[in-house]
Amino acid sequence: MTSFRMADITWPEYQEALAGDPVILIPVGATEQHGPHLPLSVDVILPTAVCEGVAAAGGYLVAPPLAYGYKSMPRSGGGQHFPGTTSLDAASLIAQVRDLTREFVRHGARKIAFIVGHTENLWHVSEGCDLAYRENAPNAEGLRLLNVGYWQFLPAATAQAIFGTTSIDWDMEHAGIMETSMMLHLRPDLVHMDRLVDHAPSRVPGYELWPYDIEAVPADGVLNTASSATADKGQQFLDAYVSSLSVALTEAFGAR
Repeated sequence: MTSFRMADITWPEYQEALAGDPVILIPVGATEQHGPHLPLSVDVILPTAVCEGVAAAGGYLVAPPLAYGYKSMPRSGGGQHFPGTTSLDAASLIAQVRDLTREFVRHGARKIAFIVGHTENLWHVSEGCDLAYRENAPNAEGLRLLNVGYWQFLPAATAQAIFGTTSIDWDMEHAGIMETSMMLHLRPDLVHMDRLVDHAPSRVPGYELWPYDIEAVPADGVLNTASSATADKGQQFLDAYVSSLSVALTEAFGAR
């Protein structure tokens, strides 16, 4: 096989790779505003990069990512009122996870991990996995499914070194230091630090409300300042995620 990226290999190469019982990594992102300084594709680029970092060590295949996710919530993504934030209903995302699982199982895959890059996706991907497992497990011996947000694997030492604390409000980090730093490392051509407005953290209520108060969301869509983001921090974040997620996948699926 010439690549760990499923989309880059031929079907015979893919068939041969499946014979080795690899873990299939599926990045699950979103098309969502990330302030005036980051592209709409952040939640796709970052989990894909983490998956590819893990896969480079061998024993994994990275499937094409899902580029649309569940609706943006004001307290974790700014909300649906931003142009460019293009979202799915929960049922649509759940159905995609079920359909993809069925297809990968049909190919012969038995180890599938959904690596989420958009907070609002998590519960709906879990529901999709639960339904897919119930449907496919009786006819797919050894089937195992995993769902996780990559940001949940930041080691305490890395958090302490960068944030000065191990207690991080990840909802408030939307378009913040972590995502901006990783984009500066991975795709600096898509980052516009000169457009970033340095302001106090958002005070969005800790509950969901319909209709929600647009005035409670910062006008630029950034929930916390990212002015201290750097490419070096981005490298630290990426290395930490790849290392710790690799360990977790080995625990969940067995040694590669």
